[in-house]
Amino acid sequence: MSKVWHPVAGAGARKLQAVRRSVFLLLCVSALATAAQPQPEPMPRKEAASWLAKIHRAALKQNYVGTLTYQRGTGMHSTRIQHYADLFNNEYERIEALDGKQREMLRQNDVVRNLIYDIKLVVTERQEHKDSFPALLATTNGDVLDQYDMRQLSPERVAGMDCEVFQLDPKDGFRYAYRIWAERNSGLLMRAQTIGDDGKVLEQVAFSQIALGVPSEKQKIVSALKNLSGWNQYEVVTQPTNLAEQGWTIGNPVKGFQKIREVRRPLGDIAPAGKNSPSFEVQQVVFSDGLAGLSLFIEPVSEKRARREGFISQGATHVMVRRIGDFWLTVVGEVPFATIKQFGSAVEYKPVSANAASASGKPAGAPQ
Repeated sequence: MSKVWHPVAGAGARKLQAVRRSVFLLLCVSALATAAQPQPEPMPRKEAASWLAKIHRAALKQNYVGTLTYQRGTGMHSTRIQHYADLFNNEYERIEALDGKQREMLRQNDVVRNLIYDIKLVVTERQEHKDSFPALLATTNGDVLDQYDMRQLSPERVAGMDCEVFQLDPKDGFRYAYRIWAERNSGLLMRAQTIGDDGKVLEQVAFSQIALGVPSEKQKIVSALKNLSGWNQYEVVTQPTNLAEQGWTIGNPVKGFQKIREVRRPLGDIAPAGKNSPSFEVQQVVFSDGLAGLSLFIEPVSEKRARREGFISQGATHVMVRRIGDFWLTVVGEVPFATIKQFGSAVEYKPVSANAASASGKPAGAPQ
């Protein structure tokens, strides 16, 4: 049946279009009003520092069991975490991957054991700093607030918990902004977002389910650590190093970033004890401003490891690879590309003379 236009129908259509235009304009005005709302003023430094300390302390002292969801771009994965602390400042932690291949991490204080089930391998390493979620600060000094303004936003709920919400805005273009949700009473970090220049969320990690103040089951973690007989064992041994003595000059080109460790570690495929071990080492320097962190890796050029100069980006993470003489320099971190570039350009190498090397008891250019 053909449709015939009628004046009444036409009038109704015009009215409907007018209503739609009004609704659209109202939405636009509301959006503009929201965008025009002034940002909260930065918190007083003492109050902001108190909250940061509370959040940091909660990650170390609280007993909690929950499920974490991590998002980067279109990628997502989940883990289950158990964390217990005792009156003697000991920590016990178990993290199980819920997606992909079966993986598990067991930690007692600074000793970390990663369990790779499909090849029945345990990789042991000492972890000096707890700087992964829900820990917040890689360093415990108060200099974070020299680099960021901390603002308190409207409270929200995460995983059924009432949270205070804060935003840390950088004072320069060398770091990202962060939005964090802290459980109101304990201060435990419940969600953290890394925010790009355009306000887009680059990465997010959050509890999707959590139980706070649970009874300690640390003995189960201790028993699991002891019950690894029959597994292949591999230990990642890191040792302090001094790159300056080897001819390296590593500047600190971005204000607020501090060197927190300088070590050398084995490089190569992980192999159980008694089998072929890595043939050379990589030297690592870690910088942090308390929230953001980056690492510089220096390794000798080798035919066994094909490399090329260039840049890679994924989410909030940027990587720069540069060849310096007979070495590869890799700079990687969850910081803007400008920061990676600044650090990569600040590294220089001047081979140590034979006399200087013999005085130190090392061959020229050799790792410490």
